[in-house]
Amino acid sequence: MRIGIVNDMPMAIEGMRRVVLSCGEHEVAWVARDGREAVAQCADDCPDLILMDLIMPVMDGVEATRQIMQATPCPILVVTASVNHNSAMVFEAMGAGALDAVNTPMLGMGGESEGRDLLLRKIRMIGVLNRTSRSAAAAPRIRKRPQAADPSTQGCLLTIGSSSGGPQALAEILARLPADFPAPVVLVQHVDEQFVAGLADWLDRQSVLKVRLAREGDRPEAGTVLLAGSNNHLILKNNGKLAYTPEPLQTPYRPSVDVFWHSLVTGWQGDIVAILLTGMGRDGAQGMLELRHKGACTIAQDEASSAVYGMPKAAKELHAALEILPLETIPVLVMSKFPVRIRREAQ
Repeated sequence: MRIGIVNDMPMAIEGMRRVVLSCGEHEVAWVARDGREAVAQCADDCPDLILMDLIMPVMDGVEATRQIMQATPCPILVVTASVNHNSAMVFEAMGAGALDAVNTPMLGMGGESEGRDLLLRKIRMIGVLNRTSRSAAAAPRIRKRPQAADPSTQGCLLTIGSSSGGPQALAEILARLPADFPAPVVLVQHVDEQFVAGLADWLDRQSVLKVRLAREGDRPEAGTVLLAGSNNHLILKNNGKLAYTPEPLQTPYRPSVDVFWHSLVTGWQGDIVAILLTGMGRDGAQGMLELRHKGACTIAQDEASSAVYGMPKAAKELHAALEILPLETIPVLVMSKFPVRIRREAQ
């Protein structure tokens, strides 16, 4: 891949340059030392991937990501000194369309680059996503399990899948749901488990509902938003409890929206509203089609409001979405499907 590097620190630039060139599979397309320069460079020569710092003079990485994704969209990986310390900016950049984030590799005393392997894994995975997003092949079908009979799965469920651009879109939807929203909410966002806890905390601050990571053995319950919290896939088991599984190993999307939604087809007995938001690739489209066949209300974000129109577009192409809506309209439809009722136990 041809890779652009955006960073204002010479040592960081040299560390990333060495990592990019170390495996013999990639080349450095160009180097920009602030966000404005990156926007200009990308307009002249759009690379296969941009390694984007966050804190820079002139224009920061969040605004640069936003402008690049609007003018000359290409995959962007946030590479910053500390993902955890800059988590708010990381989620903002991901809301603008960045795919993932990783700490900046640093040169060691002997010239080796600490963090090299992790950065190369991220680059390799984005290369796989690039190839997958260009393919029209449907996601592999997951073998269905026997019908569940657990009574806790017979109510209503809201589930949302998202990827690049997703954090901000999720925040906008959750901010519109009231404290007495009468259904469980389960989210699957493509995000590395290293900072998924930070994403849960950030989303919790945007919503009056409690947002936390889904734990092994949890049951979805009204008033709580559960976020898939592992690089393994979240599933709903026959007994109505959530679990994590490494299978299928071959999917590049981790955690996968498709895998979770496949598990709902036989695992959830009540009504389902499934929403597929902005994201690169095709994850969620096949699962949404199966949910539609089950009778679920299926909604895909429209192109104009999507930071990356990959996943919703795939759902549209499969005729999996009953509704194609701008982001700001989606909560209105959700509330019409889940009318808030005064709970007798609260009186």
